[in-house]
Amino acid sequence: MSLTVTDVRKEYTTRSGPLAVLGGVNLQLNHGDAVAVMGPSGSGKSTLLHILGTLDRPTGGTVSLDGVDPFGLNAGELAAFRNRRIGFVFQDHHLLPQASVLENVLVPTFVNKTLNRKEAEVHARELLARVGLSGRLTHRPAELSGGERQRVAVARALIHKPLLLLADEPTGNLDRTNAESVGSLLLELHKQQNAMLVVVTHSAELAKLFPRRLEMNDGKLADR
Repeated sequence: MSLTVTDVRKEYTTRSGPLAVLGGVNLQLNHGDAVAVMGPSGSGKSTLLHILGTLDRPTGGTVSLDGVDPFGLNAGELAAFRNRRIGFVFQDHHLLPQASVLENVLVPTFVNKTLNRKEAEVHARELLARVGLSGRLTHRPAELSGGERQRVAVARALIHKPLLLLADEPTGNLDRTNAESVGSLLLELHKQQNAMLVVVTHSAELAKLFPRRLEMNDGKLADR
């Protein structure tokens, strides 16, 4: 199980000509690896994360996750691959306001018709217990603190036991105590599930928790 990124490039078309955002990114991760990606705003960090998550396509280069080229799949196959193989945690939790905590964690499972509903709910309850929210299963997001909402988002990202867990500024809206808690939680749970974890962050405190730190500058990725 691995992630291999080879010479990935990304350009956007603008009125003044092509705008190069990624200029040949290479990255190799194996199961259990965790990496923090830092760099100034506009350096291409989020663009890279969106390509790794198959939310955007590279202009050139290749991405392989567990031996699969996701960009060689048709639209239906890609959607299923993304749903079951990749977990996302964003700066804004993107929880459904009308749904309970438990229902929010189960959202990614609703499109998987082969999944046993009872087993999925058991797993969701286990994840929420791990993130310390067993007593909040029926609460709505508005009834939770910012740190609690982000912990729900972490549990939701892990519901399918993804190969790759991606987090874009996951502690950006949190105070220091909650940021440390969520950062440690991401590292702990990804290790338990033997997933690969890539976190984009501006926070030096969060990056220090990671065994490997990378810097994005001028569309290139290098070890710090």
